[in-house]
Amino acid sequence: MSAEAEVLEELGRLRARVPLLSGALAASADGLVLAQDTSAAEAETIAALTAAALGVAQRLTETTGQGGFRELLVRGEHGYVATYAAGSSAVLTLLAQPRINVGRLHLEARRASARIGALVDGALERLENS
Repeated sequence: MSAEAEVLEELGRLRARVPLLSGALAASADGLVLAQDTSAAEAETIAALTAAALGVAQRLTETTGQGGFRELLVRGEHGYVATYAAGSSAVLTLLAQPRINVGRLHLEARRASARIGALVDGALERLENS
């Protein structure tokens, strides 16, 4: 099974555990979609915007002495956009309905982002060694 298929499988499991998610995507830190489980037709745009937000968030955490980036939560009128570091070169971005339990979102997303990070970093390492 390819890393993309395994990441997609993880996104599906995450959406099953957190039913108020309306979308999930894994992207490279520079904004390329790695896998998506979302009805959003604009996955590429979301990934690119995530990369831009990631750059600002990384700069903010470093400048304020808070260390490396871990997660970003944006609350809008119609729900949440949450982004989590996934290993050294990827991010997990989730779209959630406004009535989601944010604590549960963080718990499940942190676990999923760790698994996705391991899959992506492992695939990159295999590519570098081949």
